[in-house]
Amino acid sequence: MRVLIGGAGPTGLTLGIDLARRGVDVRVVDKATEYFAGSRGDGLQPRTLEVFDDLGVLDAVLAAGAPPAPVHVYLDGKFAMERRISEPREASPDVPYPNPHMLGQSQTEGILRDRLAEFGVRVEPASGLTGFTQDADGVTATLATGEVVRADYLVGADGGASFVRKTLGIEFEGTTDESIRMCLGDVAAELDAGHAYRFAKETDPMTGVVLSPLPGTDLFQFALPRSDAEPSLDSLRDALAAVGADVRLTRLAWSTIWRPNVRLAKRFRDGRVFLAGDAAHVHPPTGGQGLNTGVQDAYNLGWKLADGSPELLDSYETERRGVAAAVLGLSTGLLRKYTDGDQDAFKRGEEFHQLNITYRTTDGFLVPGDRAPDAPVIDESGKEMRLFDLFRGPHATRLVFGEPAPAEPHAYAVLRPGRSAPGPYVTDAAGHAFTAYGASDGDEFAIRPDGYVA
Repeated sequence: MRVLIGGAGPTGLTLGIDLARRGVDVRVVDKATEYFAGSRGDGLQPRTLEVFDDLGVLDAVLAAGAPPAPVHVYLDGKFAMERRISEPREASPDVPYPNPHMLGQSQTEGILRDRLAEFGVRVEPASGLTGFTQDADGVTATLATGEVVRADYLVGADGGASFVRKTLGIEFEGTTDESIRMCLGDVAAELDAGHAYRFAKETDPMTGVVLSPLPGTDLFQFALPRSDAEPSLDSLRDALAAVGADVRLTRLAWSTIWRPNVRLAKRFRDGRVFLAGDAAHVHPPTGGQGLNTGVQDAYNLGWKLADGSPELLDSYETERRGVAAAVLGLSTGLLRKYTDGDQDAFKRGEEFHQLNITYRTTDGFLVPGDRAPDAPVIDESGKEMRLFDLFRGPHATRLVFGEPAPAEPHAYAVLRPGRSAPGPYVTDAAGHAFTAYGASDGDEFAIRPDGYVA
């Protein structure tokens, strides 16, 4: 099987890794001649960290990034308060990565490209799609290089202006609010990188300038809301001076103009062509959901493409479009708070961590479609490990609580202390696994390759 991915952002790279580790012949092409060099989506949510754990990039991501920095608020040049975008949580047996992690998007993409290369697959720049057709057996695509490629499936992960989506004629339902305009970018500033900053007037604390440190660099991501200025060092200096902030800026590394563009594709699939990430849904930056939702799209789609069964392929749109719509609602709600002048618009609760995403259609605590929790266990040799260690990899996993597991690959008994089983088993010494799954002896849970209960 061959899969062609158009777009080498976080979504396309995640999908490429997931397919490559399953032995699928995959190519990742991108129209850009150079790799993206800005911060853009710099907040990685807890569920994304779990995905990155499974894909083998978490250690690099954690080492390169940092927890969200507390925000020091200055009004009229004077320190007023310290705020946090989210309250830190302690790790628990079922949630090992409970807090967001900050890392510039270009750095995240670099880590994902390196991981993809470990499977022998390299991003192909300046090779974007210029056309494609599909038939019952596959997709024929033409690249900017003039090469004609034949693939079983095509995935458009090519951003909000998606060539793939437009070629398919799929409606991109939603709105663009031209009344709101924001300058975003990365700037070198002589500030303590242990904090983020909001500089504003006391009479209008929601305007002004926000500067957030970008771990591993000398840069801060800046946001200049409600501004008619073009992104430049001079306009940023003027904005800081206008709110009484004495900050020395030395270099503008990347910048863009952002307007609220909240849209959802009417369909995520057309035959053998799929949409993922910003090609399928675009979000306001409030809530930090865009990049993360795209990663979840890719993680949901990868194992289904590798399997190829019609039922699984059909389930991609059913599952992910509903999630994207719900996440758009959360992000848009925060955007409304911001435009209404609510200072809590910068605050993000646990609903933004993407740990509560569900594909279930019935009520109940843990039913098909819920995320499979983690828990500490002990293997047959007495070594401490986690259920996530059993799930890690491209396979599905079966857990049987309190009884021997069937003789099949990646099937494990989860036993209480003092018990053993003839086949593979782990011991739930502290009882966390039984508790997290609400399990009794004899209960079975089939865990999908993307970490959800089947």
